[in-house]
Amino acid sequence: MKNLYLMRHGETIFNQRKLVQGAVDSPLTAAGIKDAVKMGAYLKEKSLTFDHAFASTQERASDTLELVTKQPYERLKGLKEWNFGLFEAQPEYLLPKFVFTDATQANFFVPYGGEAAMQVMDRMDKTINQIMAKSDNQRILVVSHGAAILMFLVKWMTSTEVVKIKDLPNCSVLHFTYDAATGKFIFVEMFEPHKL
Repeated sequence: MKNLYLMRHGETIFNQRKLVQGAVDSPLTAAGIKDAVKMGAYLKEKSLTFDHAFASTQERASDTLELVTKQPYERLKGLKEWNFGLFEAQPEYLLPKFVFTDATQANFFVPYGGEAAMQVMDRMDKTINQIMAKSDNQRILVVSHGAAILMFLVKWMTSTEVVKIKDLPNCSVLHFTYDAATGKFIFVEMFEPHKL
């Protein structure tokens, strides 16, 4: 069994201001930086070292990873956040409720220039599977984004499990095992910075 540690980036200015943040970017806040450093210290304390590390090409993810570990890493477009089209940089309250798990709303953002839910799920799953399939990748750290991670969870977890962690706090880390023979991910545990 291999191990995937899938992390959401630290809090950003857009998170703080409750603005939709998908393809657009904003810098980490002081709290986001503090939480990333705290999570890095926690992983080190647990003697969790990683064969390789990967981040989305968006700065909030790569900045988070650089605060968690000093090891070299690769940036991958497949780990980017969901593109919300015209909803980008708008107040979060404008987003429809339950869009991430309701199949009838799966294409909600497409007419507004955004991505469909299945597009996000497929690219996240494909990218993470490609990472885990490499023989030297036994324990991996991946830093991505809230909605993109949620779509990966919808693929690999039960709806009950997904609902429990739907509001994934910034800098949280989800631990999965990965069976290289079957290509399946199994959720193990979650580390949240405010609970450390």
